[in-house]
This record gives sequence, C-alpha cells and structure tokens, in this order.
Amino acid sequence: MKAALFEQFRSEPRVCQVASPVAHDDAAVIEVRACGICRSDWHAWMGHDADVRLPHVPGHEIAGRVASVGAAVRHWRPGDRVTVPFSCGCGDCYECIRGNPHICDDFTQPGFTHWGGFAEAVEIRAADLNLVRLPESVGFVTAASLGCRFATSFRAIVQQGRVAAGEWVAVHGCGGVGLSAVMIARALGAEVIAVDINPGRLAVAERFGAVPIDARRGDVVAEIRGLTGRGVQVSLDAFGSHETCRDSIHCLAKRGRHVQVGLLLGAQADPPLPMGTVIANELEILGSHGMQAYCYEPLLRMIAAGTLRPQNLVSDVVSLETGAELLTRLDRFPNDGITVIEF
Repeated sequence: MKAALFEQFRSEPRVCQVASPVAHDDAAVIEVRACGICRSDWHAWMGHDADVRLPHVPGHEIAGRVASVGAAVRHWRPGDRVTVPFSCGCGDCYECIRGNPHICDDFTQPGFTHWGGFAEAVEIRAADLNLVRLPESVGFVTAASLGCRFATSFRAIVQQGRVAAGEWVAVHGCGGVGLSAVMIARALGAEVIAVDINPGRLAVAERFGAVPIDARRGDVVAEIRGLTGRGVQVSLDAFGSHETCRDSIHCLAKRGRHVQVGLLLGAQADPPLPMGTVIANELEILGSHGMQAYCYEPLLRMIAAGTLRPQNLVSDVVSLETGAELLTRLDRFPNDGITVIEF
C-alpha cells in the first residue's frame, strides 16, 4: 500500500510502498478514504511524543471503510463506513470498564503508538469498542475533520465545560480545535469570544458568530472582562502555551470553568498556575482529551440535522503527497482551517 513515512524525526516524509496491515483477532483494517492533518501529527514528526517509534507513518484523524476484520470482531463487517476516536481503548482496563476508553490505561493511538492514517490502510485494535459508524449523510472528508479536533472540542464544550445557552465562552487559539469549539458553543446558544494572532483565523471565527480579539493588540484579559462585565463562565485554551493557559484562567468569572485542550509540550510544559485566584474565585480547572466512541451519537445527530457543520471548517483537501509536505510546516499554521488528505 502507499503511505507517507519518515525514517528520522524532522526528516522529510516520503511517499512510498509499504506492507499492508493484517488484522489481529480483535482488530479491523480500515481502508482510509480521508485523514486530517493536525498539529499533533507535527509533534509526532518533531519527536515530541515518546510513543512514536521509527520509521513511522503519522495520521490519527481517520475515516474510511472496513476492509477486513479479525475472527473475534462481532459488530463490524467489510464495507461498513467508520471513523475512529484518536485515542482508543483496550476494553479491559479500569478506565475502559468504567466507560472511559479515551483515557485507557493501555491506550493505542493510530499515528502515535502504531502506524496511522497517512496511508491507504490502517489497523484499529479492539474494533468493537473503538469504531464509530458513520451515517450515509456524513462524507469521509467531513468525518475526518471530526478527528481529534471537532470531537475533542465537542467533549470539551458539552461534557467537560458544561456550556449552557446564554453563557459567555472564551476560546484561546483558533486552530482546528478552537474554531470547532466556537461553532459548537454557538450552536448551544452561548456568546463566544475568539482570541488569536492570525487575522485569517479570527475572520473565520467571526463568521461563525464569535467576537474576535487579536492577542497582539493589548491586554486580552482586560478586553474580555470589558466585553463581559465579570468575565466568562467557560474558557478554553485550545492552543497550549503558558500565556494562553494563564489568560484563560484569569478571564474567568467567579465559579468559572477553565478547560485545557491544547497540548503543553516542550518548553511550554507545566505552566505556573494562579492557584490563589483559583481558590478565591472557586474556579474549576478541567482537562479534556478526546471523546469516547459511544459518545459520538449526539454529535453525529447534530451534524445530520445541520445544527453543526464541521465541513465548513475544512479549508483544504489535498493529496497524500501534498499532505506529507504540509506536515513539516504545521508549526506555522499554513492554512486557515482544517486540511484533510483525501484518497
């Protein structure tokens, strides 16, 4: 099969022929029809993720058809249209048994723990637990755009942030996760403020109904407080830096909820937090990491009804060859929305 493979961290990926995966007893092999290109893939390429072993094929935002299944798989057959959470469970550990396979103690992640979706096929273990059935109305490019960004934002806004109609929500960072969060929060009836330094991304956020704030032009926290009077009820750090994490906490109203989604890696890991403010204002600090496969149904219903339109976040659909080249430039955010490889 054809795949984009890199043999050393930070080396140019090359598109080449590699062996096709063969399904383990509990697994399904997916014929990849579309795969998102995410900044997390760039972190894998940079060598920031300890799970990645060389040589490696990245890609974790996968949609396609089941090509084959192992002998123990009960719920899936070749031809089924599916997508996959970016963090998959084993089915047997403490967290999986309690309904939390997205934070499995023995997780697998295509594109990280094993070869991913920058390829014509990918294997997904524990298929009965980890595959998500796609309605016919949801195309493969749209499904790939859910990936780790839209689905992660859905859990962050709906389940972790508990956003309600009429509340103020701030989104720090308007990449794929942030723009998804803007769209979802607005669909729930919230008032949304979007913060970024990229005028193009701020313009997209404004089209989705957010009040834009350019972080290069003044005090972000003061501007948010000026707009809202008391601060926001929910604030999402969708970028992942000391500055965005700090601003997200400081812009909260009393008893507000900070949700950390953006990865804090390398020099940005372990930011100092204003715990005095957290205590005094009874703030909540929540992490959000992906979403369980069984929780996709409400999201897919909203997409089918037209309440959510993740396809509007897709700015570029590219070939595998172009996607492999773009991977090396994701630290510079080359596109205004989500880029998807289509096979």
